Amino acid sequence: MTALDVVKTYYDCFNQKDWNGMLALVHPDIRHEPNQGEARIGLEKFTDFVHHMDESYDEKLTELVFLSEPSDKRVAVEFVVNGVYKKAEDGLPPANNQTYVVPAAAFLEVSDEKITRVTTYYNLPQWIQAVSN
Repeated sequence: MTALDVVKTYYDCFNQKDWNGMLALVHPDIRHEPNQGEARIGLEKFTDFVHHMDESYDEKLTELVFLSEPSDKRVAVEFVVNGVYKKAEDGLPPANNQTYVVPAAAFLEVSDEKITRVTTYYNLPQWIQAVSN
């Protein structure tokens, strides 16, 4: 499987809420660099993050555009996050099942058919405005 195949399968699993399938594509020493906060290192911390996100948000990604590079190690993905804010997070607005649509992007590294890094970017003030209306 190419890096692009791995990443496409990862996002297919995400949209199907197949967390086990998604996590099976992640390297044990995954480095997760979120939009806000410090990096998480390791499958256990990443798994905790995935389950926490599932409790707080219901998201589907649309308009996915995948870009890969010749060394078959890195893939960039642009997408739109269509979500429902289910459970409040510390420092963020209260959650009342508000819907939101925000653009986002991620950069992933793949080695030996496992994702070794995920870096995600989105506009947090835009998301806060969407759930505050």
